[in-house]
Amino acid sequence: MTQKVAVLGTGKIGEALLSGMIRAGWAPGSLLVTARRPERAEELRTRYGVTPVGNDEAAKTADTLILTVKPQDMAALLDELAPHTPADRLIVSGAAGIPTSFFEERLAPGTPVVRVMTNTPALVDEAMSVISAGTHATSEHLAHAEEIFGAVGKTLRVPETQQDACTALSGSGPAYFFYLVEAMTDAGILLGLPRDKAHDLIVQSAIGAATMLRDSGEHPVKLRENVTSPAGTTISAIRELENHGVRAALIAALEAARDRSRELASGNNS
Repeated sequence: MTQKVAVLGTGKIGEALLSGMIRAGWAPGSLLVTARRPERAEELRTRYGVTPVGNDEAAKTADTLILTVKPQDMAALLDELAPHTPADRLIVSGAAGIPTSFFEERLAPGTPVVRVMTNTPALVDEAMSVISAGTHATSEHLAHAEEIFGAVGKTLRVPETQQDACTALSGSGPAYFFYLVEAMTDAGILLGLPRDKAHDLIVQSAIGAATMLRDSGEHPVKLRENVTSPAGTTISAIRELENHGVRAALIAALEAARDRSRELASGNNS
């Protein structure tokens, strides 16, 4: 890999991306990082052999800038980067809710911007990263973003108009599963199981179910029906889930997450 890539605001996701890129064959010498705290920057240098720099130096020297700061900090970062960022730099944003036009308006005319929504399974190389092109991004820019984020999981190209929906479904998605596992663990304890055994049963069941969904090619309804015997235990549980409106609650929850993503895009951070 000859291109220089800089990760700006290197937190947990940024570090996962660095680690994945290095395992995928990127030379540490071609990777730059910025961090708010000097001790954090030095930690990354020691751990991965990457080069800590300031935001201005990253903008001047890297071919690709991956911006991983929080959405509320993005405007200030762009104000800092704008005087130092040539129009041929590829800007990759990982900030939820912020459209590519936000970057295009603040950087040099013609700057290519790619918007990416990844999720926390990047920490274990099982991310789902959704990629959209801005006005000036080409198919080559998208392919480059896919190469980077493919190091920590799967990638999917979508029109930018679908990004808020993808944020609700996939970006926030792991939290929904953690929430369900938490609730099911509590149920297991109520049914008389020790917490550790309930946890192990649920986690392995989740891994097995996800693998079947991924590898079987079957519709989830078909897979559920395969477990649901007439007058059996599963249909009794499904009936209670329907009686309590779990399906409707999930739909409403995802709509709320999508709407919040839109609010963030409009500058409402409260």
